[in-house]
Formats: sequence, structure tokens, C-alpha cells
Amino acid sequence: MLKTSPEQQAETTERSSRPRRRILGAQTVAALLSAVISMGAYCLAMAVHGTYPFGSRSRAVNDLGNQFVPFHAHLWDLMHGNTSGDLVFNWGSGFGVPFLGDFFTYLMNPFSWIVGLFPRDQVEIPVFLVTLLSVGLAAFLMTVFLGRLRPGSPWLRGLLSVGYAVSAWMISDGFSDPMWMWGMAAFPMLGIASDWCLRGRHWVLGTLLVFAAWAGNFYIAAMATIGMGLVFLVRLILEDAPVRRRLNALVRAGTMTATGVLLAAPVLTVGLKASKLSQPAPDATYKGPPGAFDYLAHLLPGGLHGGGPQISVGLLPLLLVFAFPFIGRVPGKERVAWCVLLVLVALSYIWAPTILLWHGLAMPNGSPYRASIALTAMLVIVSWLALARRPRPKELLYGAAVTAVVVALSSRSVYVSRGTWILSVGGGLLVLVLLLLLHRFRGERPVRVALTGALACTVFLSTAYTVFSVTVIRDGSDWWRPKRTLDASSLAAYDAIRAHDDWPAVRSDPGPHEFANNDPLLLGGQGGSYYSSYVPAKTAAALHTLGAGWYIQGRHTLSFNDPVGRAIMGIGSYLDWAKNGNGFTQQSVAAPPVVTLRPGNASDARSRDASVFARQQRVLGTPVYDVPALTPAGGPTPTSRPNGDWHLPGNVTGSKWTTFSASCTPGTQAYWYAPWYAGSVQAFGVTTPQHGRYNMTSNSLVPLGTVPASGKFTVALGTHKAQDTPKFPVGCLSRAKLDAAVDHLKATAPQKVTAGGHTIAATFPKGTTGTAVISTPATTGWQCSVDGGPARAPGTLGGLMAVNLGDGGSRLSCSFQTPGLKPGLLASGLALVALLAVGVGGAVRTRTRSSRTSSPSSANGKH
Repeated sequence: MLKTSPEQQAETTERSSRPRRRILGAQTVAALLSAVISMGAYCLAMAVHGTYPFGSRSRAVNDLGNQFVPFHAHLWDLMHGNTSGDLVFNWGSGFGVPFLGDFFTYLMNPFSWIVGLFPRDQVEIPVFLVTLLSVGLAAFLMTVFLGRLRPGSPWLRGLLSVGYAVSAWMISDGFSDPMWMWGMAAFPMLGIASDWCLRGRHWVLGTLLVFAAWAGNFYIAAMATIGMGLVFLVRLILEDAPVRRRLNALVRAGTMTATGVLLAAPVLTVGLKASKLSQPAPDATYKGPPGAFDYLAHLLPGGLHGGGPQISVGLLPLLLVFAFPFIGRVPGKERVAWCVLLVLVALSYIWAPTILLWHGLAMPNGSPYRASIALTAMLVIVSWLALARRPRPKELLYGAAVTAVVVALSSRSVYVSRGTWILSVGGGLLVLVLLLLLHRFRGERPVRVALTGALACTVFLSTAYTVFSVTVIRDGSDWWRPKRTLDASSLAAYDAIRAHDDWPAVRSDPGPHEFANNDPLLLGGQGGSYYSSYVPAKTAAALHTLGAGWYIQGRHTLSFNDPVGRAIMGIGSYLDWAKNGNGFTQQSVAAPPVVTLRPGNASDARSRDASVFARQQRVLGTPVYDVPALTPAGGPTPTSRPNGDWHLPGNVTGSKWTTFSASCTPGTQAYWYAPWYAGSVQAFGVTTPQHGRYNMTSNSLVPLGTVPASGKFTVALGTHKAQDTPKFPVGCLSRAKLDAAVDHLKATAPQKVTAGGHTIAATFPKGTTGTAVISTPATTGWQCSVDGGPARAPGTLGGLMAVNLGDGGSRLSCSFQTPGLKPGLLASGLALVALLAVGVGGAVRTRTRSSRTSSPSSANGKH
């Protein structure tokens, strides 16, 4: 028997590895090309439309402007030490709110962290790059994953991956929520991990992929996990392997997923706890499925309509999906399995119980079809399983015929646009011709290369035109009107707020909402505005009961419009906006510090305030209002409810308004507060519109005017619908009394107030008694101690933090601990131990097998 020398063995190994390296190199280049085509097509569409950063048209629509630009601006501040808070707590929004839940939910896409590399006034560029790079990564990973489903041309599967990365879901739903864009990469990540389970390899690496998917955004990752779990089950059913091997793969997948999710446990436990403690979302109900033809229309590119799942992946994958049932090279069992999967998933998007399952058992506020990202991935998967079998012309024509029928049935749908017709007819015919030619010249490499290049150009241009068409339709709607984020006016506001920032002595408040729903994050300072899924219920309640307004049932809080509210919250400066919306002025006012002292044991216990004015006075510690009883004085007669509230009958257009008379001290300033009132308020010759709606939109306390020398005045209410107002909706403020109250709070204030990222402390003269009040809502997680004593949750005064100093104290210290973080870290630690144990155990077994294999050779070498 001939023996080969070590040199000959090495040469043979080198020769066999060369084709493998070439294949891997081609696959990598194809995946990169898919990413480049996807990103390039998106950028081309934005440039042609003149959209930022390629033009002056803003991208900051909907939550992109209201949440993500401000949140990324705040992340920039955190990275550069430019803000008072930290990852645990945000002192700027809602007068102080937890932040780690927001960070985990809105800013955990790893591409978000490049924001620190750009100037703050250019934050919108990295926000755009979060979307763009997520698109590229999704295309790259999907190209890799498709290759694991079935071998074939990496270039062709790269072109199919473009349809996934720039799907209708991405263009319509994902682009305005950069956090969701990580979910596009998560789906093929999970697919690669599940493929390793089938092959019995890389448990540790697969677990890390699951962790990366869930840590980046657990909301979309959960949908991706369900979707890829269904794909995995289909593959498991179709796998030609013994039952034991399939069960092993199932166990590997289960343990891999569980360990990966547990590694990301802090993201889940903090987010879920924050959600539980948050202001309840408005009730959302499913309004019913779209019409059958409307649903079919959403398979076609170029349209925009929220009445169905956004599932279009372009004409190339769509034609192949419709051809798939007719491809003879695909075993019948496989055709049935994948077709059944597509149909069942499509139906699951329009049945309320399964919609709830996809969305974590909670009906979304907004589109109920966010999970359609999973179906877009499945459509591309099936299209590759078709194309990898090299479908014959007859099979392709069958697919084209089905596509034509879908186009015809969808022709009257409101979803179908001019762009849909151009892409479906013109683009569809071109794709069909190129696929037929690829089959015709399948043995001629130069021709196939040219045809593949032509197909790549077709995919690139049709994708760009799809994005352009949808964007044009979207920008024509008032709902999608961009927010004013980082324009010249907001940058000037940012400079003004920073110039007057004296935290933690007093607050510099951006004021009520003007640029975006999260102005304190966008502009800096410390205000009441805050828009998030995690607005604490205690924060919303505290601000609401003290007279601040809100939107979205309290999930978007506002700052105060009145001087008493500003004094209570320690606001020393604020932006006063011109009524015509053109510009602002910086206002500085005398304000007590953020930590003040009240005599005795001041708390909310047993409080029975008759009005918002009584509540403000109780928290301020001094009476500053006249609160007059109203007397009906004309127009439709109001009636008194059992609880004392006034019931307004409403008035017809042109008729007299319900009028009340009131009496206050001359020279005081009259304020009106009816949180749910919708209509107009007329007093002192000025008419003020109100847009309250129980309990979605709450009005804030608003000024009416100065009480005349007679002390008497009237308030007229014009409303077309019957409704109730509070018994005491008017309060007359004495500025002299308020100034005296502020002076008293300043005189009895702590000697020193300090604040850290998630701590606040105050030093009083030794032996001080009474109640220290911190002008921050007493959200769950705060612990306070006096003079180093035991830490306890603070009490409340008007919903704000209140700590009794007992028999006398000098040092108050409060620290915030994120609810849900400790159990999450414990679960993550246990998962990490399991991961390391498996990794080390696997390495030891590999080394042992290697030594056993090499020992006979060594023994032979000795003889």
C-alpha cells in the first residue's frame, strides 16, 4: 500500500480547499452586491425625490421625527457627557423619568450608536444611516441564509434578497421606526442559527445570533422568532433524516433559542416592567380584514395603503412564488408544505386571535400588520427554492399567468397606484423575459453573466422606482407631514435653553410641545414633554392632576402653561412661543429650587381637593388663588351633576353660548381648567379654543385675562355637543401671593442641591424638620434615606417625591434603581454560565478526540 508524504497530503488538501474558497468568496461578494443594490436603490429614490440627506425634503415624519431623532440626539448627549442624566434616568423629560427601558427599546439597534461620530446638529444623518445600514445588513444576511436552504447561483439569490431588504414593509412601516429595522436583520440571523441546528453544529454561535437578534429589538425579534420557527418546522418535516436526528435538531433549536433569549433577559425584564408601570395605551380593536382583492393588491409593488399587510417583495420574487407550485423538479411534498405555510401565515394576519399572537397578545396601536415582515421573508425563501430548481419556460409562464390574474383582480383596489401598473406590467414582463433567456442560455456562461447583469439592473431600477412611488404617495398626506426637528429655529432654541441651564438648582424648560413630541430630548433642558410607550402612569397622573396637558391618553405629556405649575416644578426659565408660531422668546422667572421644604408631614394622604387650583395650592404650601363659584348668566342653561360638575347642554351654530358669571379680587389673573372640554372659551374679549377629549386629550391650565376693577366678569362656553366641565373651572391668581410663596420656598430651601445621573441629594441645616419635596414625579424605583438611614420609597405630595425628615435631619439622598433590572441580570448571568459551560465542554471534547486520533500515528512513528 502506497503512503503519501506530509508534503503530498498538504498539497492535496490545498487543492481541495481552493474551490471551496472560491465558492465562499463568490457568496460573500454576491451578498455584498445585494447589500449595495438594496442601499443604492433606496438612496437613488431619496435623491430623485429630493429627500434628506440628498435634498431639502425632511424625512422626520411620524415617530421618526417625534421619537427617533430626539432619542438619538439624547444618545449623542449621553455619549458626550452633554446631559444631566444617564442610561438609568432621564432628568430632562417628564420632569424626570426612567430611561433604561427607552434605551433598550428605541436605541439598541447597534447602528444607532454611530450617532456619536457626527456633530449634534447633524443627528438626522446617522438616523438615516441606521435605516440604510440595516437594509444592507438584511440583504447580506438573507443572501447567506438562502444559500443554506439550497445551493445555487449566489448572484441570483442576492437579487432576491433585495426584495426582502427593500420590501413594502420596510418602505411603509419600518423606515420610520429605526429600532424595528434591526428585525429585518434578525430574521435571517435566526435562519442561519436554525440551519446550524439542523446540521448539529455551532450551538454557541447560534445562541449568540439569537441573543443579537433579541437584544437589538425584542419586539420585532419575537415576530421573527415565530416566523423562523415555522420555517424551521417545515424544513424539519421535509428533512430526509431519522426521527431521532430530527428530535435532536428540535432540542438544539429550543435550547439555543431559550439560552439566547435569556442572555438578552435585561432587555425583556426592564421593558416588560416599564410597560406594566406605564400609562395605559388607548384601547385598540381589530377593525376586520381587508377585502380579498385589496389583500392580493398588497402583493404588488409601488402602492401605499394601510388597509392590509405590507407584503410586496417585488415582481421577481413574486413571479417565482407563483411559479413554485408548478415546478416539476420540486417534490410534491415540498410544494405542498411551503404553499400551505404561506397561505396559513397570510391568513394569520387577518384573524384577531393570531394577530394578537404575532404581537405579544396586545393589539397594536397603529397598524395591526407589523408582523408582515415574516411573510415577506417567507415569500423570498420560496422564490429562491423555485429559482434554485431552474424552472422551465412553461413553469415560468404559469407563474406569469397567475401574476397577471392577481394584477387584474387587484385593479380596482385603492392600494394600486400608477407606479403599481408600471412595475407590474413593464417590470413584470422584463423580469419574465430575462428569466426565460437565462433558461435558454443556461449552458453559455458569457451570455448568462450578461443576462444576470441585466436582471440586476432591472431589480435595482424597479426597487428604486418602488421606493420613489411609495414615498411620493406618502408625502402627499397630511398625516405624514414632517416634524420640525433640527432646523435653524430649533437649533436657536437649543442654544437658548443651554445658555440658561442651571440644573439642578432650577429647570430650563423648552415649554409646551412645539418642534417634536420629545422637545426636551431634542433641545435639552428639563421639561414636562415626553412621548414614549413607557411614560410612567405615576408621571402622567402627577402632571395631569397639577394642570399640565397630555395627548394619546397620557402617553405624551406636556409641560405647564401657568406660573404656579412652573413654580412647583422649579422652572427658572422657559421658551415662550409666539402665537403665530414664528419664533420664541426666552423667559426667566423667579423660581424655588428643585428641592424645597414644607412644614410638618405634607403628603397626599386624605387629600380631598375640590379643584386643580386647590391641588396646586396644597403642593405649593400657600394659598394663591381665588376660586369663585360660577353662576349661570345666560344662553343654554347648564345643570349641576350629583358630583357638582356642570353639565352643558351645548348650543346650535349662531345661537347664544352658555355663560357664567364670576367674581374675583381685582387685578388677579383668571385661569381656566377643564381638561376634557371641547369647544371655545370666551372671557375678557378673548376667545380660546379647547380640544379636550376624554381621556385621550387633556387641556392644560390656560390664562383668560386680568380681572377688572369691579371684580366681576363672565365666561362664555361655545360647544356644539353636550358635555361636562368641573364645578370650579376658574381660578384667579394673585401674583403678589405667588411671589411671596416663591420667596418663602427659596428662604427655607436646602443649603445645597446636587444631582447625579440617577441620584439627587440635598443638604439642610442640622436638625431641620418637615417634609422635603423633590419636584420630580414619584415613579417606582426611587429609594430615599435621611442622614444615611434606611432607604425607603418616598411618599408623595401632588404625585411628587416627598420625604419626611422626621425629628430632624440634614442630609437627604435619593437614588433610582431600574425596576426589572436585577432579575434580568440574574437570568442573563445564568444563561452566560450555561453558554460558557457548553463552549468549554465542546472545546475539551474536540481536543480529546483530536488527541485520540493522533495517538496511533504517533505510536507508528516511533517504530
